[in-house]
Amino acid sequence: MSLDKERRQFLKDSLVVSATIAGASLGIISPVEALADDFPDISICSGKDPSAITRQAVEAVGGMKRFVKPGAKVLIKPNMSFARPPESASNTNPAVVREVARMCAEAGASRIMILDNVLNNPSDCLKLSRIPEFCADVPNTFTNVVKNERLFREVKVEHGTQFKQMKALSDALDADTLIAVPVGKSHGSSRVSLSMKGMMGLIWDRMSFHNRYDLDESIVDMVTVLRPNLVVIDGTRILSTGGPGGPGEVIPLDLVIASTDMVAADAQMVELGTWYGKKIEPRQIKHIRIAAERGLGRIDLDKLNIKKISV
Repeated sequence: MSLDKERRQFLKDSLVVSATIAGASLGIISPVEALADDFPDISICSGKDPSAITRQAVEAVGGMKRFVKPGAKVLIKPNMSFARPPESASNTNPAVVREVARMCAEAGASRIMILDNVLNNPSDCLKLSRIPEFCADVPNTFTNVVKNERLFREVKVEHGTQFKQMKALSDALDADTLIAVPVGKSHGSSRVSLSMKGMMGLIWDRMSFHNRYDLDESIVDMVTVLRPNLVVIDGTRILSTGGPGGPGEVIPLDLVIASTDMVAADAQMVELGTWYGKKIEPRQIKHIRIAAERGLGRIDLDKLNIKKISV
């Protein structure tokens, strides 16, 4: 066992024992489930079946029942912003989105919302992304775009450096579980668009991030509030150039990444992909580096427990 793993296990065992003693003093026994279960920090599942690798990636980090309780309201945030077909890699693979929604339904979610504040014509985005079509038979699930300001409400951004309030989608703020399901793609301004950048589809005034504030700092400010419980990154194929809308070079990777850590998940996707014809380091992506520096997640992939699966 490595030193890092020994330290992790020691801390985990200590916390479990402390919690058990405290519970016993009150006449209850607490298993401290979240601490006792040894889930990896990141799972990477590879294979040719998008549905199967999505399910296995999520199962490896504890399964959907770890994140979705019976009766929960769930918001799934995919990339659905461009009027382009799945093979363009501008939007999330609809098979990946469907499998995430299916797992939420199996976990007992009472309401599963698949939503995005799209950039292109809403009806074209819905049709060409094929996400509504793929998810139509999943119980308690609906897919839509959010383009009306009344659907958003003002929220404080206490730890913001660029702004102290923003308008965020009410359904996202009120959801019991927020799941980010982005596709891996390049971006002309932020270099990549992954789980953190993708949360811009849940705010009202996204243009101010580009023309009023520092974009990367703003992304990090935003995710101090819109922080997903689970990240599932579609790496079945990535848009290596020409992002976020394409057209550009599409590279098949045949993998899905799952993690509870948005920073680690995004860093992992950066490391695995080829961007603009070359390999780049996670720390070269400003908003990922800043998020790690501000304590929102881990960027040091060499020190994380990463589980790799092939199906």
